[in-house]
Amino acid sequence: MLLTIDIGTSTFKSALWKEDNFCYNCFAYASLPLSICLSNNDKHETSPLQWLDAFGECCKKLLTNARLKNFNSVQVILISGNGPSLVPVLDKPVFHNNNLYVPAENARLWLDRRAVKYQEEISTVMGGFVDASFFLPKILYIKREENELYKKTKYFIGCPEYLAYALTGQVKTVFPCEGFDRWFWNDNVLEKLDLEKEKLPDFIRPGEMFGSILSSAAQHYGFEKDIPVITGGPDFFAAILGSGVTKPGQACDRTGSSEGINLCVKNHVNEKRLMSYGHPVKPFWNLSGIINTTGKAVEWGCNLFDLNFDDFISLAKKSRCGSGGLIFNPYLTGERAPLWDPNVRANWSGISLTTGKSEFANSILEGIGFSIRDVIGVMEQAGEKTEQLRVTGKLAECSELNQIKADITGKTVIEGVFKESELLGLAIIGSCSLGKYSSYEEASLNMVKIEKLYEPNPGYNDLYNQLFSKYKGYKN
Repeated sequence: MLLTIDIGTSTFKSALWKEDNFCYNCFAYASLPLSICLSNNDKHETSPLQWLDAFGECCKKLLTNARLKNFNSVQVILISGNGPSLVPVLDKPVFHNNNLYVPAENARLWLDRRAVKYQEEISTVMGGFVDASFFLPKILYIKREENELYKKTKYFIGCPEYLAYALTGQVKTVFPCEGFDRWFWNDNVLEKLDLEKEKLPDFIRPGEMFGSILSSAAQHYGFEKDIPVITGGPDFFAAILGSGVTKPGQACDRTGSSEGINLCVKNHVNEKRLMSYGHPVKPFWNLSGIINTTGKAVEWGCNLFDLNFDDFISLAKKSRCGSGGLIFNPYLTGERAPLWDPNVRANWSGISLTTGKSEFANSILEGIGFSIRDVIGVMEQAGEKTEQLRVTGKLAECSELNQIKADITGKTVIEGVFKESELLGLAIIGSCSLGKYSSYEEASLNMVKIEKLYEPNPGYNDLYNQLFSKYKGYKN
């Protein structure tokens, strides 16, 4: 049996997987909402302690849902999470009030933009652009702007590493794959930036162990002693495998608060507007573009109209295709790919006397489609071909949005049976670690199942081509 954990920005997700006919299937699922406790245009923080609380609550839910008394049958725990989110850890793990506890200051989420003033300095040292959302600009900001916090911080680690540290007492940093050198550090980089090496733990790769679960944690939650806790890497790494993207031309469209387009390609691509690094399936590479606020834009739209998600989608469906010429650029907290501009802001254009609430709602969904087309367009300008989009995450359940994505991008959109691809990807990694499959590719091909295909409607080509040109013409 496998236990998989993925810490999203807004949801903590967990699942138990049981082997059946040489394949692992999910037989219990539990999730809890997470909150951003401090937020403005630049500052986006959350308490990492809620991740530990959520772990405990999800363990209880899983036992109830699976009708189990304990986790004695669990052979391995696998963890992934959102990023790059930085946690300043102050001390070692302890049990406090009968729960896991690791003293830490608020985590700086991937949305946090305070370190923009240091991204140029970091980019110069690293020899390529490094966005303010990554670890090094954030750490340098803390050292220069909040030196007391820097001095008392024992370790700077990521989101999934924090939970793993609490469970194992072993502190590590997950280095995702080849080609990530620009966004991490080495001794030379730390010396140039005058950062202390002791505060930055050693690297491990996806599929490797953080360590074994602490006896106190095992006893408290009902696990056997010495269960290995393994990293599944950052959420995108697990999601790629869990969406079944194993061949060039396939792309994982990972939906959530943000949106990651991860295209499998044959070779490393040098395109400054995108990120290129090793794919989980060797020898391929991953060409990636991350869009800041897609799911967040839908959440913002729901709040704007005081509607729940289903009612918001119903409102959008009342609009004509193309939203009557209304165009939404979803740059609610600046934009990463392909603009890499922290100062650009969202915009509605094309408002007329006939524009109603349904057009505003639908334009938010179409704005997500245009932003994805923008990223795919850069990929194709770089000489790569996108043949299909495999959607994952909460918004993958929305058939209306899936069809809009197909119509705007002109690509086949594929919806999997199991939508939480991070958890499925972790199960794929776990099955390989237990020797059930010889490779990630073999495991993914056997464990990922397709539910539905969305084909683009050719009748909308001209309309969306015109609207996309206007979308691209927006200047902040």
